[in-house]
Amino acid sequence: MMAKTLDEIYALSERALLRHGAAPWVAAHVADAVKVAESFGNKICGLYYLESYCQQLESGRVKGDVEPDVRRVRPAVVHVDARFGFAQPAFARALPEALSAARECGVASLAVGHAHTCTSLGYFTEQIARAGMIGIGMTNASPIVAPPGGKSRVIGTNPMAFAVPDGAGGVAMMFDQSTTTVALGKITMAKAAGQSIPEDWALDKDGQPTTDPEAALGGSLVSMGGYKGWGFGLMAELLVAGMTGSLASVDVKPLKAPTGAPHDLGQYYLLIDPAGSDAFGARLAQVAAAVAEDEGARMPGQGKVAMHTVEVDPAFWAQMEALAG
Repeated sequence: MMAKTLDEIYALSERALLRHGAAPWVAAHVADAVKVAESFGNKICGLYYLESYCQQLESGRVKGDVEPDVRRVRPAVVHVDARFGFAQPAFARALPEALSAARECGVASLAVGHAHTCTSLGYFTEQIARAGMIGIGMTNASPIVAPPGGKSRVIGTNPMAFAVPDGAGGVAMMFDQSTTTVALGKITMAKAAGQSIPEDWALDKDGQPTTDPEAALGGSLVSMGGYKGWGFGLMAELLVAGMTGSLASVDVKPLKAPTGAPHDLGQYYLLIDPAGSDAFGARLAQVAAAVAEDEGARMPGQGKVAMHTVEVDPAFWAQMEALAG
């Protein structure tokens, strides 16, 4: 393994995206998301996705030079049409308007429509929290989850994220998780590494538990907590597809395929001003103190510190350098 700094990861990602057709400001936002993912060990949403970004820029599956269309359609409702471009720059263009709406109304929604996969929802809800708002986010994906008791894929892993400000420009707590037992990327990475998976992660095409990642990819993933996770996945599906006008999971094509129709995914966010209640800060402190009474216990995301350097496989880094020219 070799150590690479975050600056090196950002610079390489930006060069690769520019080389394959992204506009400079778009490449900057997407490269930042790659860097942040790597800094927290989120390999699935970091350099792992860079090759796919470049291939899809080249094929036109994602548009790298479009300007998102931001509209405030009601006092507390902001829509942004990503125009089949990346989610990161679309969110960046719309966030100031959504924050303004939340400050004025106490709560606001931000619907990001017709976008490429956002990869990590926490990247976005953390930005909301650092701006002083509570952030709730969700998205959908290509179909990989069957209803409990069924075999037909209906929804994606449909992750949700939640971030809370600490009142001083930081994040008091944050979680970002799929509504399945594991994210799809963990299964694809297990397949690539020739490893088996735990039996409770997925079902094969006949609806039977499997430890074979290839059989899992031909079958379906298991919702976390059975019916409970299935309900959260459906909630995300309806809010994301319905409130953004983007595709339902059943119509979304495989996200990493180099060619094909644009992802046309949505992300749906709620921004809540904690100043709407005089008690919010006190209750946050009370709950955090109760959690901290047990040694080793913590709030989700509490104490998370970004790494300054990241260990990367030399062969993989060479592959990324080839993308950047």
